[in-house]
Amino acid sequence: MPQYETSAPFPANPDFAAYAGAAWGRLVRTALLLTGDFHEAEDLVQTTLAKVYARWGRIPADDVDFYVRRSLVNNNISRTRRRRVTHLLMPFLPERVHQEDHGHAESVEHRAAITEALGTLSTRQRTVLVLRYWEDLPETAIAEVLNCSPGTVKTHARRGLEALRSHPAFAAAERSHPLPGARS
Repeated sequence: MPQYETSAPFPANPDFAAYAGAAWGRLVRTALLLTGDFHEAEDLVQTTLAKVYARWGRIPADDVDFYVRRSLVNNNISRTRRRRVTHLLMPFLPERVHQEDHGHAESVEHRAAITEALGTLSTRQRTVLVLRYWEDLPETAIAEVLNCSPGTVKTHARRGLEALRSHPAFAAAERSHPLPGARS
């Protein structure tokens, strides 16, 4: 009778373990912007990586990032459609990226305003804005991830940006910290 190991410290495929370990932080940050809640973001990334692991051997090596990103977005869209979880927005993002430090209180206030405003967008608009401005993907790549046309991506981006600009929390934060060169 064969003996089976009951608990393995690592997945059977070391390439997957290396990829998951290296991509974890980036995926959680992206998922946080998509979900608005740190715990939901971690759950989303875990669910996504579990589904990716099941198909790992069939994913071409040069398409891994695209496949994982698309799975993350699709799992988030499915999650929001089911509405099984309530959205609790965190008052800050976990990491500052290329920003001047205006002081801790001001930066927390600014990030809270952005997170609050993102939370009011539709799932598609929020996804497009996160992929475009956080992941820095071109419209064609976002269209592939969302399985839609680049024109649809542009429409979601335009409408999402309009909604962000008109959101009271974001508008208040921008009035107190105007962008350099912006008209008053």
